Amino acid sequence: MQEWLGMTATALGRGIGTGEIDAVALTTTYLDAIDRHPLRDRIYARVTADRALAEARAAADRARLGQRRSLLDGVPISWKDLFDTAGIATEAGSKLLTGRVPSRDARVLENATSAGLVCLGKTHMSELAFSGLGHNPSTATPPCVNDADAVPGGSSSGAAASVAFDLAAAGIGSDTGGSVRIPSAWNDLVGLKTTAGRLSLEGVVPLALKFDTVGPLCRSVGDAAHLLALLEGRRPADLTGVTLEGKRFAILETVALEDVREEPLAAFQEATERLGNAGAQISRLHIPEINDAMALTTCLYTSEAYGLWRDVIEANPEAMYAEILERFRLGKNHSGPDYVAAWAALETARVAYDRATAGFDAVILPTAPILPPNLGRLNTDHDYYVTENLLSLRNTRIGNLMGLCALSLPAGVASCGLMLMGAPGHEEALLRTGAAVEAALA
Repeated sequence: MQEWLGMTATALGRGIGTGEIDAVALTTTYLDAIDRHPLRDRIYARVTADRALAEARAAADRARLGQRRSLLDGVPISWKDLFDTAGIATEAGSKLLTGRVPSRDARVLENATSAGLVCLGKTHMSELAFSGLGHNPSTATPPCVNDADAVPGGSSSGAAASVAFDLAAAGIGSDTGGSVRIPSAWNDLVGLKTTAGRLSLEGVVPLALKFDTVGPLCRSVGDAAHLLALLEGRRPADLTGVTLEGKRFAILETVALEDVREEPLAAFQEATERLGNAGAQISRLHIPEINDAMALTTCLYTSEAYGLWRDVIEANPEAMYAEILERFRLGKNHSGPDYVAAWAALETARVAYDRATAGFDAVILPTAPILPPNLGRLNTDHDYYVTENLLSLRNTRIGNLMGLCALSLPAGVASCGLMLMGAPGHEEALLRTGAAVEAALA
């Protein structure tokens, strides 16, 4: 049974379907692994054992009767602690929300439960999802699977750790500026950022509503495809017959390759060479409008975040981690006209980006230009914290600003990711391309 813990979600689902895996035994194996793990309290904020076992028993009954609801019916996964869970605290990694207990599940959790997924519990995260590092001294900082002295990436830090440390078959997180893709890259996972508006945000604690998205962190592109489908109640993308022959990729050189450190750059170069050897056509692309968009980041993000949270924060600012509080308060510096003008400028940049990339199957770049930063230094060096946090999110934020869907895949070097960005709303096409890339990099 221990071998189940490292299997993909889709492989576990197929095992349940053939009768080789019992859903109750599977969930019990995960719950036992969580209970025994020395870092469990740094990964899970709350374990929902009673709920998980009840859902597993129902899944086992359906499997026995030939009435399974989906391929993943009976597969146990984790949820970032900003997805509402009925009767279970949802605190978004912040003491500001201590004791917040919603009365119903988030819509995406309702959809997943209806499809048979088992909820193992809620995972730790960056406070109010406003950091790409995953460091949270207010609640807990999850571990990085590749470096015990480093942060795991955020803000879906515990979601990534739960999968990387074999304590969940997959995790569901959110991505506003890179919060699914950064922890996926730094923990050698697959992470899917969906197009803003595709998946429901009902019952999801917000950060910046125009940029917030929901997405899975998992072990394969196939897992990502099935999880996306179940989160929205659709059929999964067909990943059969995929190939890189004739695929057109553009290496984004504007911003994305600046100041990339040695290991991520070498991993990216090796990965792109392998894609070319597998038949992909690779070009290089400059889009100067991305520079214009990146200059709008502080206004757009902090205005939304501080606008949503100002009253709660200022009623009890001492409850917050100082670095996160400082980021939120940057929103004070921008007026309503500033924000409107920034959005108008961003829409212009998006049009330019869409035109420049229309002929490509995906735009590719390193997921993160840096490796996971050292936790001890983050605690003692403010300038290091600011620099590493901004760099961690720089490349992923391009996808959020341009309104794209994006997929991060392990690039073949520990804590280095290869990111593919696709057109808005074209997740299925991106996942098919991603499956072919995954095979080429295997």
